Amino acid sequence: MLRAVLVDDELHAREELEALLAETGEVTVVGTCPGAVQGLRTLRETRPDVLFLDISMPGVDGMQMLSMIEPDAMPCVIFVTAYDEYALKAFDRNAVDYLLKPVEPARLAQALERVKRFLGEGRRPANAGPPIDRIPCLAGPNIKLVDTAEVECVRSSEAGVHVVTPRGEFLTELTLTVLEAKGANLVRCHKQYLVNLACIDEIDRRDPAAAFIRTRTGRTVPVSRRYLAPLKERLGI
Repeated sequence: MLRAVLVDDELHAREELEALLAETGEVTVVGTCPGAVQGLRTLRETRPDVLFLDISMPGVDGMQMLSMIEPDAMPCVIFVTAYDEYALKAFDRNAVDYLLKPVEPARLAQALERVKRFLGEGRRPANAGPPIDRIPCLAGPNIKLVDTAEVECVRSSEAGVHVVTPRGEFLTELTLTVLEAKGANLVRCHKQYLVNLACIDEIDRRDPAAAFIRTRTGRTVPVSRRYLAPLKERLGI
């Protein structure tokens, strides 16, 4: 039995697809989500085999969401959309298949066979989404999109991952690993920190046991020995 998550901003589309999947007798739907941020959380919690992902969604679309999935949590992806012009781009992103709305049962069965064949061959889905230029963050009941150019650093704690800007800190569902790989100019400087190269003012090494970055706004960011040399190389010093 395949385990699936559905992400689509249209309730009717999610319900219709969930009903079609139930009729196949081959799929258990472990989560349905109206948007990318909820989808990222559900993927991390449920680790499904397959993700049915709408492309055209407000805020963060399906192509952008693909970039934000942790590599070891990446399921097989089947894009579901009303627009056939996205087909080529979907396969460029390593999607296993592409379904047009309204989804036809026979075409859905074909897509599921592709997923089973893919998994049966022991292959791992690849993350081929575009670079992340806006980070979705939680702002009460709303989703705030923070430009990566505004970010001074990103830090992780027991409470989660925090995007730090001159205007404040914002909690995000994205991980340091994903932001390091896909976020422009975001570089690892510590196990729990990324720093924006464009925001570095100086590296303070007066303490022989530790190093610190000072950003242009005066914020202090720790640098561990492991990451100091690669950081200096990136800065050309």
